Amino acid sequence: MGEKQDAAVSHPKDELYLQKVIPKRISLFEKIKSEQHLHRLSLSPDPIKITLPDGTVKEGKKFQTSPLDVAKEISKSLAANALISRVNGVLWDMSRPLEGDCDLMLYTFDNDEGRDTFWHSSAHILGEALEQEYGCKLCIGPCTTRGEGFYYDAFYGDLGLNEEHFKKIVSGAQKAVKENQQFERIEVEIINELPEDKTITVYRCGPLVDLCRGPHIPNTSFVKAFTCLRASSAYWRGSKDRESLQRVYGISYPDSKRLKDYLTRLEEAKKYDHRLLGSQQELFFCHPLSPGSWFFLPHGTRIYNKLMEFIKKQYWERGYQEVMSPNMYNMQLWETSGHAANYKENMFVFEIEKQEFGLKPMNCPGHCLMFEHRVRSYRELPLRLADFGVLHRNEASGALTGLTRVRRFQQDDAHIFCRESQIKDEVRSVLEFINFTYDIFGFTFDLKLSTRPEKYLGDVATWEKAEAALAEALNEFGKPWEINEGDGAFYGPKIDITVSDALKRKFQCATLQLDFQLPTRFNLSYSAEDEAKRERPVMIHRAVLGSVERMLAILLEHYKGKWPFWLSPRQAIVCPVSEKSQPYALQVQEKIHQAGYHVDVDTTDRKIQKKVREAQLAQYNYILVVGEEEANTGQVSVRVRDKSDHSVMSMEALLNHFKEEGSSQVGSDSNLKVLQQKDERQLFSSRRQSEISRDELGAS
Repeated sequence: MGEKQDAAVSHPKDELYLQKVIPKRISLFEKIKSEQHLHRLSLSPDPIKITLPDGTVKEGKKFQTSPLDVAKEISKSLAANALISRVNGVLWDMSRPLEGDCDLMLYTFDNDEGRDTFWHSSAHILGEALEQEYGCKLCIGPCTTRGEGFYYDAFYGDLGLNEEHFKKIVSGAQKAVKENQQFERIEVEIINELPEDKTITVYRCGPLVDLCRGPHIPNTSFVKAFTCLRASSAYWRGSKDRESLQRVYGISYPDSKRLKDYLTRLEEAKKYDHRLLGSQQELFFCHPLSPGSWFFLPHGTRIYNKLMEFIKKQYWERGYQEVMSPNMYNMQLWETSGHAANYKENMFVFEIEKQEFGLKPMNCPGHCLMFEHRVRSYRELPLRLADFGVLHRNEASGALTGLTRVRRFQQDDAHIFCRESQIKDEVRSVLEFINFTYDIFGFTFDLKLSTRPEKYLGDVATWEKAEAALAEALNEFGKPWEINEGDGAFYGPKIDITVSDALKRKFQCATLQLDFQLPTRFNLSYSAEDEAKRERPVMIHRAVLGSVERMLAILLEHYKGKWPFWLSPRQAIVCPVSEKSQPYALQVQEKIHQAGYHVDVDTTDRKIQKKVREAQLAQYNYILVVGEEEANTGQVSVRVRDKSDHSVMSMEALLNHFKEEGSSQVGSDSNLKVLQQKDERQLFSSRRQSEISRDELGAS
């Protein structure tokens, strides 16, 4: 076994590559860095003003003072923990000199910006270890966009990497950390695959020199805890027709305690992976004949439909109008919308009668056609169109991940067409909708206002007015929020909503985005109060659940498979004590079914203890045991999931309780004792002694 393992970890590496290429690229990097340093020294160090978030103004010198210098002036602690800065809305290396008067923000690991940068830099450390230890040809190494950590894709010929290689990789990473390698930055011009006159940044840490937009943490010593998580294969640029790569995932933290906590949460999350629970609960499955398109079984469909019913009820109460739109359109539509130029590779495109068509990846262009199909008046605005139409996106096969990354899905997609003066109220209303929904699910969420990027559509005045309206709506909404400078889409500012589940993982589900582009592209207009005048509407893209498939997966893991009563596909099961009690059990099942609840009956010949235990494992919310006494009195013995005691109830009381719990949409099962105190006439708080004792039922 030892010999086999040694062979696995001692893959040959291209020593010639390491000996020739690495020194050459380091030499070139140092040459350019020296030239750029001399150029900076020749520039005039004019005085500059540096404004901090609290309004404090610090003095500095142009091309000399860095964010790290400012941090040191504020406090030693901040200088020791600051990972990255933001200068006039642009993320900026801590050691990079400032170039003029600016607004400055500093971020630590406690901020999203700090964490993302920390993990991006850790990916470079991982890349260095892969290259030095195994001679891999590095391809791409970002932080993961959905969750914690990072990965690196590397070409390793016909060889593969697995967990047996991790010890050596981690050792190489720890060596880089101990060397306190600085992340150094230069700018170069490059011809291939970039527009003319464009520059790209290059970073060096130790022997690794990599094309990278950055920014990075100051040096490798900040990464106190580092480990590899898993390895898999990937394709170059996600195309199965290209070279096969090795992808190694990692995680890192500023201290070992946080790494230990993460690994504990990771093990917990593995137990509740939605793919595992979905199989156990017979909710859904995927078939190789339709990759990325999931089959929902009866119990999974119950949850799916319930989520949609929940949103539809809210649509009715909140003034949305539900519509249906086609699944495929002539490519002329996608040319008008801009998707043909910018999104075609992610679409399913085909030919019909010598004309090109595409399955819709989103509903917004179709809703623009709905708006324009007749003359609109300002009196109709805001017009809120909601659509559950099926969407298809051509995700690379290697990127498909359970229900969270699919090719076929549905969204609670809606678009609001409104006047500029209505933006604030509409945005606040959507935020309240999101808050109402996530509160029921038990999610907390963070808010960020993403503002005008460097490249944008429209005029600055319109953007500033829209951003001010979003900020005012956020202030009136009342929850804390942050500004994410320059991270808006080119067609409008947006509010980023990040939810946290019970396992402290973060997800982006809801969307809330202003769009100035599509109304212009489709030449949308409405008659203003001055009827001789036509005005352009503003379009708001919004979703609360996002992809229903993805939300279902998140909820399944969030609840750890224990669905709250209102969402549960298995709300109750009737367990007869013996065959003699089965006729009454079937009567109970029928009454509950007629009342509109999901109920089953266990007619097997198993002992009652076994029936109850199996029902608990299947996550039924209520287990209803019936025997001769219940049949004679028209009652049921009720046991709540995860609770050992039970109570005897009349059918009327039970159905009333189901109605109350179903309408309350609470996140966990109610305790029957609360209801017992409400209605002594219908509930009998004493336990049964004659036929089914607690010992007979068995404790959970």
